[in-house]
Parts: sequence; C-alpha cells; structure tokens
Amino acid sequence: MRKICLLLALGFSLAATAQKAANPQPFASTITPEDLQKHLYIVAGKEMEGRETATEGQRKAARYIEDHFKSLGLIPGNNGSYQMPFPVYQDEQLKAYVEVNGKTFEPYKDFFINLASSYSATMMGSEVVFVGDGTTDSTHDSYKGIDAKGKIVLVMNPKMPSGGRARVLSPGGGVLENAQKNGAAAILWVQPGFPRRSSGGRGFQYLNPFRKSISPNIFAISEDIAQAIMGNDLAAAKESMNSKGWADAKTYQTNVVLSFNKAIEKIESSNVIGYLEGTDKKDEYVFLTAHYDHLGKVGDSVIYYGADDDGSGTVSILELAEAFAKAKAAGKGPRRSIVFMTVSGEEKGLWGSAYYGDHPLFPLEKTTVDLNIDMIGRMDPKRTKGDSTNYVYVVGDDKLSSDLRPISEAMNKKYTKLELDYKYNDPNDKERIYYRSDHFNFARKGVPIIFYFNGTHNDYHRPTDTPDKINYQLMAKRAQLVFYTAWDMANRNEMLKRDIPLEIPGR
Repeated sequence: MRKICLLLALGFSLAATAQKAANPQPFASTITPEDLQKHLYIVAGKEMEGRETATEGQRKAARYIEDHFKSLGLIPGNNGSYQMPFPVYQDEQLKAYVEVNGKTFEPYKDFFINLASSYSATMMGSEVVFVGDGTTDSTHDSYKGIDAKGKIVLVMNPKMPSGGRARVLSPGGGVLENAQKNGAAAILWVQPGFPRRSSGGRGFQYLNPFRKSISPNIFAISEDIAQAIMGNDLAAAKESMNSKGWADAKTYQTNVVLSFNKAIEKIESSNVIGYLEGTDKKDEYVFLTAHYDHLGKVGDSVIYYGADDDGSGTVSILELAEAFAKAKAAGKGPRRSIVFMTVSGEEKGLWGSAYYGDHPLFPLEKTTVDLNIDMIGRMDPKRTKGDSTNYVYVVGDDKLSSDLRPISEAMNKKYTKLELDYKYNDPNDKERIYYRSDHFNFARKGVPIIFYFNGTHNDYHRPTDTPDKINYQLMAKRAQLVFYTAWDMANRNEMLKRDIPLEIPGR
C-alpha cells in the first residue's frame, strides 16, 4: 500500500513539474492586436455610453464581459453569479426654493444646494443673522456677541470660489464648523457664479448614506438673495470685507423660507468575476484585474469613450482569460486558480475594488498576487527617454514582495523584451500613481501587486479617448507580458513572499 501511495505521489509531482515546464508561448500568441481591437471597439463604443458607474452603459459593459467569461467556460466568481453587486446611492432633488419677504427665488438661477450633504426640510425663519465670513482665526471671531442658536446665518466671502471649500470645512474655525458650534439652523452663503448650470436634479453618487452627524443645510446664494435680505447694507459689508477682511455682524428682521426636498435612491453597480480552477494548488489564487467603468456621457451627444482608460485594460483581461482557458483546454492549465475581475467605480474613487477588498470572495491570505492593468493602449508624450514604441510603466514591483521584480524582469527578458520603466515607483512621485488604481485595494490588505500603465496623454479623461487612437501592436505586447508573468506566478512552487512592509507616505 505504501509503495502505491509513493508512486501516486511521484506521479502528481511529475504532473506538476510538467505543467510548470509547459511552453506558454502558443497561448500568449493568442492575445492578438486584432482580437483586442475587436473587443475594444465594442467596449469603448457608442452603445456603452461611456460606462459610467451605476448607469445602463456600465450594465451593458458588464453583460458583455460576463458573456465572454461564459463563452470561455470560466466559473462564476460570486457563488454561482459572474457579477458581484455593491450598493451606490444618489440623491434626486424633488423640490427646492428660497423665499424672502414673499419673493420666490429659483434653484440654479439664484441658489444652489449640495444634495448629498443636505436633508429634506422646510424652514420658516423671521430673523437672519449676518456673520461676515463666518470664520474664526487669531484676528477675529465672526460670532462674537452673536446669538445664532436656531437661526439662519448669512455668510459672505468675496474671495470665493478660490479656497472656498477649505474655508467651509477647515477644522477649528471654518464656516460649517462655526455654524454648527453656534447652533445655526441653516447657512446662506453668498457666492459668485449665478446663474449656474443645472445638474438635472441629480447629485453625485456616493457609497455611504449614513452620517456621524447632521450638518446644517448650506444654501449657496446669489447676491440678489443677499440684497433682498440685507438691502443697502450689502454694498457696505462687501466693501468692509474687501478692505478689512471682516464685517460687523447684524441681525435682520426678515421672513425667509428655505425649502428643500430630496429622494435618496439606492442604485447598484457591480464587479464582474470569473475564474479558472487550478490543479494541485487550486486553493491559491492569482488575480488579474482592470476597471471597466469610465466617465459616462454629457447629454445625448458627448460621450467619454474611455478607450485607453480603461477599455484597454478591460479587453486585455478578456484576452488573458481566453489565453489561459485555451491552455487549460490543451491540458496545460495553471496550478493555481486564476481570477479574472473587472471592477466598476474606479473613476469614483476605487469603489469596486475597495468593496471587493472588504468583502473578498477568495481568501486574501491565499491570493499570491494581483496584476492590475489600467491604460496600456497608448504612449506617453511626456516620456523623453528610451523607445516610446516599446515600453510599459511597471509600478509597485518594489513593494510588498521581493519576488515581484525578479519574476517580472525574467519573463520580460525571456519573452517580450519591453523597456520596463520604473518612473512611478519613485516615492517622491507627485502623481502618486501607486495609490490611484484598483491594485491598491489589494496592496492595503497585504497582497503583492504589479500595476501596468502607459502614462497619461492629451486625451486622458476627455471624449477624444477613442479606439482609433490605440496602438494595438504595443497593447498586445504589454498584455502578453502580463500573461507570462501570471503564468510563472500561477505555476511556481511557492506563493510570493510578503517580506516588505507597505508604507503610505503623507500627502
């Protein structure tokens, strides 16, 4: 019996060795410029409407990715589903108006209210307290001698909008904190720039509808509303603030109605996940990731196609999945399971990858690496060294694991022979690229990562980022480097070491 077990063990060992020694080139060669182009003209096409998170365009793109994963026979990554939904919230303004002594003012023409930070309420006050710029510093206290508790306060800062948000939220003496500390019921804040373009009644998307504290509603108002409240005092207050930096507080007996009503809509976005089961190390995982969302559209005519950002990464994932699926069909499948994940919400703030990092479907301690692709279809016009037709920025291979760079460089030297540019590994990199794409939500959990990137260009985050501007030959070569690197990491005997602590420098 013992002899049979030894023979079986030897057989498994030889099988694992044979898999590791298999030639990956025939499968890497299936990642072609033609196939990448075919996918990208769909993913970054008009029908996808710019793929903004939690919109129909994003859902169309998710279905396209899911259908491709199904066609390859990938296993659904989320308990029988290819999609991993996560909640997104958005506010819709139902009604808003400001009334001063019976005169009604209109939203966007005369005032504006931030939907996400405000709550539905109708306030009817008979007094408004003018408190200058509403701030406190070493030279003055806007609320000195003023009883603002339960009152509507009016603030004015002629220097707006430059530095305005900082003054509203700055700790210790900003407009909002001072108003809260002094018990104000609402804030009227005089600002330039009216009338303003309507948002269509919908606010920005956000993830968490719950607040630790409820702030007073802030109405950004035009000088016309301020004039209706302050009368001839408005001009004198502006002159005082411009010359002295402050103005005397004053209470106005004025009937004011502040009415705001919104609905909070719970919408949804999703990550799309499929995986290829490994052999003898199937309970360990290599992740290949990219974000498939972009900036959406403005009206019916302006579409942000996002061909490079990150259509290029998305379709590379589709081709990588196909290459590994063909390897498995040929009996050369990877030892570790490979998870192909395209995430949404990256452009909103790495939402989808953050959600996955906090709700992992595969054990993070068994995830050996995340290879993340975000923009590999173009060339960086700012790059002045080397061959800009044969390079890729490699980011993060000097962090978390000392195994990353040797494997990456060995695979590149053997197969793709790209120039590996480490510019963005510089800890003094002002663009902080390492912290700005989805790999970071693996890195913060201790998973080693490599990020592949071509740099920004003149079409970055513009409607002109279109599929016709992609260098498909270079893109295919970069995607093949990811394939070879993943192949090695999926088939080596040990998981990558985690021997370098993650350091996050201050901004």
